[in-house]
Amino acid sequence: MDIEKRFSVELRAKGRKLEGYAATFGLEARIADFTEIIRPGAFRESLGGDVLALVDHDPATVLGRTQSGTLRLAEDTRGLHFELDIPETTAGRDVLALAERGDLGGMSFGFTVPDEGQRWQGNRRELVAVNLHEISVVSSWPAYEGTTITARARAMANASLPRLSLARKFMETCL
Repeated sequence: MDIEKRFSVELRAKGRKLEGYAATFGLEARIADFTEIIRPGAFRESLGGDVLALVDHDPATVLGRTQSGTLRLAEDTRGLHFELDIPETTAGRDVLALAERGDLGGMSFGFTVPDEGQRWQGNRRELVAVNLHEISVVSSWPAYEGTTITARARAMANASLPRLSLARKFMETCL
């Protein structure tokens, strides 16, 4: 099965951490000859797995990953929220500099769709469950509007980490 990629828009930078939305729920995107929409809960099953943060979907430019704790993902009412600790690497410094200037195109995500993960009505596809493989900072134009990325100068307080866990548990029990 080929990995599909979807892009999102709006990038802002203010520091060493990036945070924002890699995907948003309920917004239609035109993909080739069909329209696609992501439903709340679509990423729920992927939140426990190892997901990479890349630049332009390139596995040679890893910015972080959930397994190491440098990428944190959670679903909320808006979409797939992420927090990413930017590494002191060439790619990390470049992404941060471009984000601070507002030169990046947005966020994207790479995924596959399990058998029961989509519903079709004519040329409209609803994603209800996906296997998320990666999120990417992209320099081009995104397919999905409404996603955000913000860079922050300070590390989050330790109290923020339990909030992400609580948000995940909340979403698991509600959907």
